[in-house]
Formats: sequence, structure tokens, C-alpha cells
Amino acid sequence: MDLITTGEHAQISKRLAALKANRSIISTRIAEARAHGDLSENAEYHTAKEQQGLEEAEIRRLGARLESAQVVDENKAKGTGIVFLGSLVRLRDVETKEEDLFKLVGEFSDEPPDDYDEVTASSPMGEALMKSRVGETVRFNAPRGVKRFEILELL
Repeated sequence: MDLITTGEHAQISKRLAALKANRSIISTRIAEARAHGDLSENAEYHTAKEQQGLEEAEIRRLGARLESAQVVDENKAKGTGIVFLGSLVRLRDVETKEEDLFKLVGEFSDEPPDDYDEVTASSPMGEALMKSRVGETVRFNAPRGVKRFEILELL
């Protein structure tokens, strides 16, 4: 199941609307390039057609994501002591003792924040964090081996 926050839903909807609004601009570019003649050696035409294909694929992907995703109110989990979508969590790496802030998200931000790292709920780390509590140690398989983090605090 794909979980996203209300903010992520708004962000995806905005991106989808922008792509749909760009359809007429790309169509105009294709028509203008087609008017130049021979399509076999027309770089402008091929570039515009490629962009059209990529954007249409993204429109389908985002539309399907919005249809299938469950929107979660990230404020409902505050004060429960349970990590949920939208939670900002301070973790300590059990091996290195380093502490970092992580936010559990449904989808990465277009402009990642500097003060914490984002972890998607569908990632191994995100799945381990989901529904865990302060004081627990979560364990998950990472590309460089098994990682373990102690949950220090929910912010």
C-alpha cells in the first residue's frame, strides 16, 4: 500500500497539473518542427516527441499514484509515541553511536531539507521504523549489511 501525507498529495497534484498544462506547448513545438520538412533528420521534432513521450508517461504514473495512494494525516500520530508517516525521528546508529534526524515520508521532496534526511515508508529502513516506539532498536537490511538504530526521540 502506498501511503502519502496531505502535503505530498498536494505536491504530486501540483506536478501533475503542470505536466498537463505543458501538453499544448509540446504539441505546438511538434507542429512547428513538423512544418520544417523532412522528419528523418529533424532534431527539433524528435526532441519534442521524446519529451512528449516522457511527460505522458509521468502523467500516467502520477495519476495512478494519486488514485491508489492512501492519504494519511500526519498530525494524528503526534503525541502517541509511535513512529508513523510524517514523523521526525532522532536515531542513534548502534555501531557508530552517531545521531541523526530522519523524517518518514511517502515520497522524497523535490528540494530535500538540510536539517534532516528523508526515508520513504516503502524502503527497508522506513518499513522497520513504521509503528516502532521511542526506546526500541530497529533492524533492517541495507546495501552494506544489516543496520541497527535506536529510536531516541520523536520530534
